Order: sequence, then structure tokens, then C-alpha cells
Amino acid sequence: MIDARILPLQHKLLLPIARQLVRLGIHADQVSVIGFVIGVGALPLLATQHYLWALVLILATRLLDGVDGQVARLTQTTDRGAFLDIALDFMFYALIPLGFALADSSANALAAAVLLAAFVGTGSSFLAFSLLAEKRGLHAESFPNKGIYYLGGLTEGAETIALFVAFCLWPHLFAPLAYGFAVACALTTLIRWLQGWRLLVD
Repeated sequence: MIDARILPLQHKLLLPIARQLVRLGIHADQVSVIGFVIGVGALPLLATQHYLWALVLILATRLLDGVDGQVARLTQTTDRGAFLDIALDFMFYALIPLGFALADSSANALAAAVLLAAFVGTGSSFLAFSLLAEKRGLHAESFPNKGIYYLGGLTEGAETIALFVAFCLWPHLFAPLAYGFAVACALTTLIRWLQGWRLLVD
């Protein structure tokens, strides 16, 4: 919901880091993979209830997720890089609810399953629309630098990361936070279905 508003500030803050990485000869795809590996490291930390250490890794991986696009734009953007970025992002998003389910299955497993199902809804509607928008030559004016058509909604990247931060700071509230966000994801999915139905008419 707020991704388009914060992107200019994000680009400004991350540009110096990206420039330094380019000077070191580090490629955007490498940044994406390193960021994902760091994100995977949050899973065992969550499962063993080391929530604040997991939060450090979650924030680090999201920092690198912003930097990889900057590095690509300073060097060369590629379809492979855009694919890698979105594929790893969606896998990372799924790992966080899984980590909380492993940490306390009796309290968190059902809420984690509901949230993951909601993520499938937002993710599938996002990617399906992006695929057909590309086929029709459509472009998202609010996200001109994205490698694929970026269809917004109530629950975008910024809101999801804020949720993960809240999970780690208040792990005892995981279930109500997860259920509440799942409802917002369901509304986002419904909105995207309606947008797709309207915009992709023959």
C-alpha cells in the first residue's frame, strides 16, 4: 500500500551502498543470492525462539533485497535478475511463518498455515497479472523501475516486513497478528482479482 511512496527515499538511501558494491565488482544476482541465504538463516533462529537475532537477519536480507535492484540499474538489468529477485522474495516470505510454527506448533501452527494460504493468494494473483500484463505491454507507472509489472494492494512489501518485525518483537502475539494480516491479504487478493478481471478484458 505504501511501497510506491517510500521507493524514492529507499533508492536515495541505498544508492551509496550499491555504488560501493559495483566498485567491488559484485553483481546484482550475487547480492540477491547472498541476501536470500541470510534470510534462510532466520528460520532456525525463529524455530529455536531466538527472535531478536532472527530479526537482525530479516532486516539484513531486506536491506540487500533493496540493494540488488540498485546494483542492477547501475550496471545492467536482466530478465534473469528480475526472475531471481521475485522467486527468492516469495520463498523468503514463506519461511518466516514456518519458523514461528516450528517455534511453538500448538500456539502458532494454524495461524501460520492460514497466513501462508493468504500469501499464496496475494502471490499468485500478483504473478498471474504480471505475466499477462507483460504479454499485453502494460506498465505500472507507480513502479517504473521494477523488472515485472508490480500490482499493488493493501499488503505489499513494506507492510509484510513490518509484520515480520512485529512478530519478532512480540512473538506471543504471532497468532492474532497473523490472522489479522491474513484478512488484509485476502482483501488484497480480491482487489487484484477484480483489477485483473477489469484490466485484462479482451
